Amino acid sequence: MAILSVNANRMSLMNLRRRMVIARKGHKLLKDKQDELMRSFLEIVDSIRGLRARTEKVLVSALRKFTVATGGIPREEIEQHFVIPPTKATVSVKTTRLLNLRVPKFEVQFSGEGISYSLARTPSAVDEAMKEMAEALKLLVSLAETEKKLELLAKEIDTTRRRVNALEYIMIPDLMDTIRYIRMKLEELERGNLTRLMKVKDIIVQKRGY
Repeated sequence: MAILSVNANRMSLMNLRRRMVIARKGHKLLKDKQDELMRSFLEIVDSIRGLRARTEKVLVSALRKFTVATGGIPREEIEQHFVIPPTKATVSVKTTRLLNLRVPKFEVQFSGEGISYSLARTPSAVDEAMKEMAEALKLLVSLAETEKKLELLAKEIDTTRRRVNALEYIMIPDLMDTIRYIRMKLEELERGNLTRLMKVKDIIVQKRGY
């Protein structure tokens, strides 16, 4: 806490009181914003756990099925089957609003025939594995989007917390101390003026003889 460098007069006192009102309103708004950010942050934390677990499950299942299905096929033949990607995946990036933040919105779009390998020469389990691969890709993109939201929220929470603390523990106490100091100074000046007036009155009374 510290006394701000201002003149100890009534104009400064009025300005400081206005600043105090604004600072308290700003503190309340930032505190409400911080609470809302924390609520959103905790909701995303809860959702991201389930999303990550589901993504890992689908991805592991797809890789396991693909490994089992192609285990008896020579490596050269596998490469021939998948040398041309059957499907092209495109990720489009948009932005959306989350409170006062602009957060990314990822969307996966698939284009192509879907199958470029011989159905007669590959087990049916390969088809199932490829479908799960596509689902895993969608989940991975969704997971990346959610984690990015979480990162942006964490940064905004930290920034808002520092602003709240600056108002609560530095600016508002400094304003209060400065207002108190100016009030004491003004009261001291008023007492001094009153004392001088009383002395002048006594001198006048003495000169008049009554």
